[in-house]
Amino acid sequence: MFQKKNLITFVLLIIPVLLLLGAVEIADDRLFQRIATNLCISLMLVLGLQVFMGNSGILSFAHIGFMGVGAYVSGVLSMPARMKGMALPELYAVFEGVQLSPYLSIAIGGLVAAAVAGAVAYPLMRLSDAAAVITSFALLVVLHTVMVSWSAVTNGPRTFFGVPKVTDIYLAAGFAIGAIALALAFKESRTGLLLRPVRDDEAAAEAMGARVSVLRWRGFVISALMAGLGGALWGHFITSFSPNAFYLKETFVILGMLVIGGPMTVSGAVLGAFVVTFAFEGLRATESSINAAQIFARPVVGLTEVALACGMIGLLIFRPRGIMATTEVGESIRSRRSRNNSNTEIE
Repeated sequence: MFQKKNLITFVLLIIPVLLLLGAVEIADDRLFQRIATNLCISLMLVLGLQVFMGNSGILSFAHIGFMGVGAYVSGVLSMPARMKGMALPELYAVFEGVQLSPYLSIAIGGLVAAAVAGAVAYPLMRLSDAAAVITSFALLVVLHTVMVSWSAVTNGPRTFFGVPKVTDIYLAAGFAIGAIALALAFKESRTGLLLRPVRDDEAAAEAMGARVSVLRWRGFVISALMAGLGGALWGHFITSFSPNAFYLKETFVILGMLVIGGPMTVSGAVLGAFVVTFAFEGLRATESSINAAQIFARPVVGLTEVALACGMIGLLIFRPRGIMATTEVGESIRSRRSRNNSNTEIE
């Protein structure tokens, strides 16, 4: 499936996930396990965004909307029948007696998210630059409005509850490793190889016969599939949520992870997810400690968001393409070995 350089990249990128699993086992701390599980789910979401945004060069705000689609679909399908009367009093009769396996529901949630993306996104893939960004944001607004207004399925703006909890660190880590493999495979697939020239020079790629809209559409559908699976995993981990969980705040967190790490590389997406998650949790712990010690007369609010935003601005000033701009970690190691071998032969 992979060339040698991509196999090296895959092995190196799953090492942090495996180390995270080991740390959870050693620490045996519920809070750390929760943080690690959220990190693996976020990693899957970031990789899904990288599949489309990193290869097409188009910023997509709608990604988190498809996360919501996956979460609600899997929740409705897996919710125990006795809970549906309380959680979804207006639910359609055809779904009242449906109770599928949570694992099957997670898969269906991802597929439905991909189907929705495939149905609505093709006309949008004809757009580029600012127009594409604006329409992706409009699509996020549409998806959010549907989640808020479709009370029969989502319980409207109220909390959606009763989802069985099946997602643990092992399931989330397994999906995260699968997402790394899928992102690398897509990058080296025919669609990925054709999509990147479209990103670099759309007119030249189109003149050479590249079907721009089709290539972007394929990347967008796979991205939505990964977002839907990530949302379904998250729903079966948190067990209760509302439409606001799939709107602007989460959108900018996932975008921040990808932009900081480097949107053009899978390695950057993985690095950004780890860096931002641990920075976010560290800042939140610092804010809680300051408030507990009552250092200031009034509680400190928003320190986490402000510090993280300032750090992001500072990093992007010096590295506008992210920490890992264009080269995967496996390629870096191979090129370094080649240079060392060349120097040895010269000597």
